[in-house]
Amino acid sequence: MLILYEHPLSPYAQKLKIALREKRVEFEARLPDGIGTGNSDGEFARYSPRGEVPLLVHDGTPIFDSTVILEYIEDVWPTPPMLPSQPTDRARVRMIEDVMDTHVEAITWGLGELFFFGRADEPLKAEMFATAQSQACDYFSWLEAELGTNEWFNGAQFGWGDLSVIPYLNGLAGFDIKPASGSRLVDWMERVNDRKSVLQTEQESRASVTGMSGVGEAIKEGLFKRQYRDHRLEWMIKTGGLNVVLDGLKAGNIRFTDTFKA
Repeated sequence: MLILYEHPLSPYAQKLKIALREKRVEFEARLPDGIGTGNSDGEFARYSPRGEVPLLVHDGTPIFDSTVILEYIEDVWPTPPMLPSQPTDRARVRMIEDVMDTHVEAITWGLGELFFFGRADEPLKAEMFATAQSQACDYFSWLEAELGTNEWFNGAQFGWGDLSVIPYLNGLAGFDIKPASGSRLVDWMERVNDRKSVLQTEQESRASVTGMSGVGEAIKEGLFKRQYRDHRLEWMIKTGGLNVVLDGLKAGNIRFTDTFKA
């Protein structure tokens, strides 16, 4: 039995669902109880010491961290392969994944803090959004250079690099931040979003947005405690949101990673 604890808006979970669907591996998606509150319990809390999705449980064996899970999926279900055949190409797509999962994830997460969770008022909100737009455009340029004249980030075939990038570019598009019209990156997005695995995953993500309408009030009431770890905290501070962090600490509605407990 294969269980994936996830949230449809999580880009970390999205890349895993795309990989599993490309490999035609059946899985059960579960939304953990208490997700976002910092007070999850049950199997998810026992097996996910960070209290974050995704978590994969395969025949009773738990695996956390999206990159570790992706490596596991590739090991257990190697066909079709998501990694290129050459070591240099494998290293390149893994580096792309790392950039997306840290630097670009921080931007999409930060935009969620502003627009879903109501962390900043005007004019700070507009100033931070403008900075996020500029940051995203820099990464678009970098990604376009990485793509080059290839059809896919993996090269001739869809794979690891592509499934690592598309959740974030779709996420940015949800805030109306998109690559330049007519660019190779836009053409690539159209090809990727036509794939059944990506289309289904993106549809699930969009459907879940409707459930985010009341989360801003839940934050104010202290019902949600958002995770402000490493690259996210850096983004919030360097983008002008130091007072957002200080206010969150005062209100008790942000959290950091707990120490692991046996």
